[in-house]
Amino acid sequence: MGIERINRITAYGAEWVLWLLIMASIVAIAIVIERAVLLVSSRDNIARLRHELRELLAKHDVAGARRRLDASPSFEAAIARAGLDADGAPSAEDRILGEQQVARLKLERNLGFLGTLGSNAPFIGLLGTVIGVVRAFHELSRSTGQVTAGLLAEIGEALIATAVGIMVALPAIAFFNLFQRAIKARLGQSDALGREVLAYMKSGTPADAGAE
Repeated sequence: MGIERINRITAYGAEWVLWLLIMASIVAIAIVIERAVLLVSSRDNIARLRHELRELLAKHDVAGARRRLDASPSFEAAIARAGLDADGAPSAEDRILGEQQVARLKLERNLGFLGTLGSNAPFIGLLGTVIGVVRAFHELSRSTGQVTAGLLAEIGEALIATAVGIMVALPAIAFFNLFQRAIKARLGQSDALGREVLAYMKSGTPADAGAE
């Protein structure tokens, strides 16, 4: 029964494996574009934002600090803004950590697919290669050991499956690592910005100081 099932699978050839890899690569490209757009559209000059926030808080202009953070499209600003709305330093720290987790989830959305594809695409391609080799042996048996065009076609399809699997995996894992490093950097910047708010809160100045 096991051999019969294998024969039924190999009867379809490796073409379905190639189409599976192609469709997965299309989904991966869509995810890469969507994540890149998100990271670019939410980018801000955090060094300048941190400097301006520090100056506003030094003058106890909390209302101005809120307006400046609201004007920024970045996740870092939203995280600092959450802390600035807290009643005190302990609650500010909790709100900053909570907002960081929300930001992390938004930034990492769908990246699991890229990581999974990068890790498993070569094995999917290898499956196509195994199917192609099995079909090549069947063709060799039918041709009584003679090299035919059908035999060469099966071997070529088997090798193509492996190549496509590797070609899909390499950019997928590269973009996965690239996005992970970018997210780590963004969250690190958010931590630095949030500490400016915590430092102000711990100074004992009311959060609504300078409010209009």
